[in-house]
Formats: sequence, structure tokens, C-alpha cells
Amino acid sequence: MTTIFHNPRCSKSRQTLQLLEDNNIKADIRLYLQDTPSIDELETLLKQLDITPLELMRTKEAIYKELGLNKESTDAERLKAMHENPSLIERPIVVHGNKAKIGRPPEDVLALFN
Repeated sequence: MTTIFHNPRCSKSRQTLQLLEDNNIKADIRLYLQDTPSIDELETLLKQLDITPLELMRTKEAIYKELGLNKESTDAERLKAMHENPSLIERPIVVHGNKAKIGRPPEDVLALFN
């Protein structure tokens, strides 16, 4: 099963979805801004991506600073912030089986299918 955490307004997310379709890869589309991942789901994604919460965050978003987040913030604070403010989650994320990749650049996700 393949899932893409998708934001239709994001060009990289649209490009990644198109790349999957062009390669005949059927993916469930999760509009994560409306269907917000739980903290447990975020922790699973982090394991699948093999990255830290900070690496999953869009630190240039205004809400990042508004929430008072910084390099000293704890992982728990970052996870809570991403759960409550999903626009902070880097996108797109493609999950295939027990692995995941961030589509930046979009071609990176193809490594999941080799």
C-alpha cells in the first residue's frame, strides 16, 4: 500500500503525485491539512523516514516562530506543534510499506519502489 501526504496547493506535492501517476503507482491521497496525523502517526513517519522531528518541520513557516519554536525546543514540543499545526509538516511524504520518503525533489520517492 502506498500513501501520499498531499497538499494540492504545493507545487512539489503536485509534482510528486504526478510522478507517481506517470510511473503507474497507485497511491491513497491523504490531505493531511484536513486529516491531521496524530502524534503516534507522526512518530511512525519519523521512524519510516529515519529523521528527527526538527528535520520534518517547515521552520520557515510564520507559525513556527509564532509558537516560539526554536532549535532548543524538545521533540515532544515539535510533535505537538506539527499535530496541532499540520502546515509545519514538510511535504509531500510518500509512504510505501514500512518506508517513507519526502518528495524534495519529487524523484526521491521513486527509491521506495526499487
